[in-house]
Amino acid sequence: MNEYERRLNSIKSLMDYAVPEGRQAEAEDLLDIYRHDRIALELLQEFYSFLPDARSDWVREIRLVRRRQGMFLLAAMTEVSGYLYLVSGEGVEFQGMLAEGPWDRDLLEFFGYSDREQFRAESGSPEGCQVYEPMDSDQDICPSCHVATGELHELGCPVELCPWCGGQLVYCGCRYDRLGIEVLESEEDLIRFEEILNEQGRIPYSPEQRPSFLDDGPGVLID
Repeated sequence: MNEYERRLNSIKSLMDYAVPEGRQAEAEDLLDIYRHDRIALELLQEFYSFLPDARSDWVREIRLVRRRQGMFLLAAMTEVSGYLYLVSGEGVEFQGMLAEGPWDRDLLEFFGYSDREQFRAESGSPEGCQVYEPMDSDQDICPSCHVATGELHELGCPVELCPWCGGQLVYCGCRYDRLGIEVLESEEDLIRFEEILNEQGRIPYSPEQRPSFLDDGPGVLID
C-alpha cells in the first residue's frame, strides 16, 4: 500500500463519522478527484479530523484562493460555509472562515494582500476563487515541492536541475566539487552550498522538468 492509498483509507475512515447521512457518496466523489493530490488530501484529512464547527459536515468543493512558492491558501467549501487552510508539503493549518479572511498579517502580506479588507473584497467569497485543480494534471506545478512555473524549487526538491551540469541537483556531485568536500555533514555546509547556488543562479521550475512519475517529496541534501 503506497502513501496515497494509506491517506485515502484514513480519510474514508474519518468520513464515516463526519459526513452527514446521505452525503457519503458525494463526499467520496470529491475525494476520488484528488486521490493523487498530496495538498488536497492534507486539507481533507485535517478537515475531517477536526471539523471546524464541531458538527457533521462535508467538503463539496475545494477553491484555490492563492498560491505562492509551494504554499497554498485553499478554501474547503461545505453546504454551511467556507473554511480557510494554509497547506504545503510541510503540513496544514486552519486559518478561519473564508468570508472573514485570515488574521495573520504576515500570511496576508505573503500572498499579496495589504490587509483583511482587501482579502474580503477580492477573495472572501467562492466566486472570487477558482476551483482547485488536482496537481497531477497541472503542468505548471512541480509535482514534488509544488512551486509554480517560474518559481524556485524548495531546496532539496528532486526535480530541481543543477545550474552547473544540468542534472538533478540532489543526485549530482557538483555540490561536493563546489564546496571542496566529500560529504555534506552539517547545517553550515548546507548554508554555504545554498549561498554558492544562489550566486550561480538557480534554475526555476518549468513544465519541461516535470518527470513522468510523482516523487514522494523533497529530498535531503545532507548525506
